[in-house]
Amino acid sequence: MTKTIDISSYTNLDLAPQDDGVWVVTLNRPKKRNALDIDTIEELVDFFSLAPRAGVKAVVLAGAGDHFCAGLDLIEHHDQDRSPADFMHVCLRWHEAFNKMEYGGVPVIAALQGAVVGGGLELASSAHVRVMDQTCYFALPEGQRGLFTGGGATIRVADLVGKSRMIDMMLTGRVYQGQEAVDLGLAQYIVEGSSFDKALELARAAAQNLPLTNFAICSAISHMQNMSAMDAAYAEAVVAGVVNTQPDARSRLAAFADKSAARVRPNS
Repeated sequence: MTKTIDISSYTNLDLAPQDDGVWVVTLNRPKKRNALDIDTIEELVDFFSLAPRAGVKAVVLAGAGDHFCAGLDLIEHHDQDRSPADFMHVCLRWHEAFNKMEYGGVPVIAALQGAVVGGGLELASSAHVRVMDQTCYFALPEGQRGLFTGGGATIRVADLVGKSRMIDMMLTGRVYQGQEAVDLGLAQYIVEGSSFDKALELARAAAQNLPLTNFAICSAISHMQNMSAMDAAYAEAVVAGVVNTQPDARSRLAAFADKSAARVRPNS
């Protein structure tokens, strides 16, 4: 069943659909360095729940102003004075939002600048591709603030940089930036100019793929990483059986066969 996304119902996210099926989703709390309060998390849950059924072909996830996201809204957290049970449920909503991103089947390209810190790094690590500019820096300062990650860093960030590096980041407040951040896997691209422009370019390229193929790439791979090798091999064969015989692929395969399709070439 096709769903409709009501742009007017979002306050903390600015939504801008493009003509080619790409949607630009911008965290819109620049005065708070786009810190994540519970209302923003709920809007992320809502949007990424609807996106796969609303014809969204790819998403550019960005932050308004000078920073992508400074993490948990610590002022809200302080003022709410939550009980352990209350904060556990907040964390579960973060997981819901980020799982909808990672497993939803719609390519999410994050355009990163400035602070990508704490929960902001957890959010960024839920995207499928991350593009950083020269102002971007990554950190997990929870140790210095008497906190612990609650939005999936122990899963996704540890997967990107390794357990030992993540522990070091949390214990010491270590900051990564520049090429070193790319080399560690915190981002896949670093640009001299606008990370948004590059992210939009990548999203538009991904949007040209068949939706079922993108769904498999942006959902099945993550699921398979959670399986044993034998189970993942079986699941991969099943997914390939469905995706690789889809009727919409016939014209693309025919173009390859008659040599009218573009060939893969080395970078110039």
